[in-house]
Amino acid sequence: MPSANLTRSIGSSRTIGTGLIIGALAVTLAAILIPVSLFGESSVAQPRNGVTDDGGGTVSTQYGPLTATDRDFVRKVRLAGTWELPAGRLAQERDSRDAVKTAGEHLIEGHTELDRRSEEVGRALGIQLPSQPNAQQQGWLNEMTNAGSSAEFERVFANRLRAAHGKVFNLVAQVRAESRNSMVRSLATRANAIVLDHITVLEDTGLVDFDAL
Repeated sequence: MPSANLTRSIGSSRTIGTGLIIGALAVTLAAILIPVSLFGESSVAQPRNGVTDDGGGTVSTQYGPLTATDRDFVRKVRLAGTWELPAGRLAQERDSRDAVKTAGEHLIEGHTELDRRSEEVGRALGIQLPSQPNAQQQGWLNEMTNAGSSAEFERVFANRLRAAHGKVFNLVAQVRAESRNSMVRSLATRANAIVLDHITVLEDTGLVDFDAL
């Protein structure tokens, strides 16, 4: 009878082992299928610095590898100009204080240059660039245009633009540090200097609400 007992023991061990394997697989599957919403929306495939992945992957160019982050950066540089240039012109047209007019001048000069550079990069690397502000940016321009007084315009101008520049500054730094594409790095180098200049002149207006940034 010992052999019968041994057979039952082996069968029991196999059953337990199989159960453990099935249990482990079930736990793993459950972990994979847990709704990401349980962790908050911020954890749902949010790339660093708000980068949008266009799904094109990394492609080879004569200037080096071109990643989704590189392409998104070039598009964002051009997109910034679609609303920041008009905002700078509004600062020149409105009855604004000298510090606000100065900030407007810097916006016009800086984004005129960045528009030219981003368009050159876009043509060279085959990146389609935006030509109109997005809905949110158009909303900010509308706030400025519809401001009922010079003081209200200046407040909206300084705070909307300072907040936007603060966000893109992180992306510029990331791309400059990580991109292996020489054209994109060159654009990021110049954008870094221009964005920092814009942040400085906007803060020099004395109107930036740092607690709201």
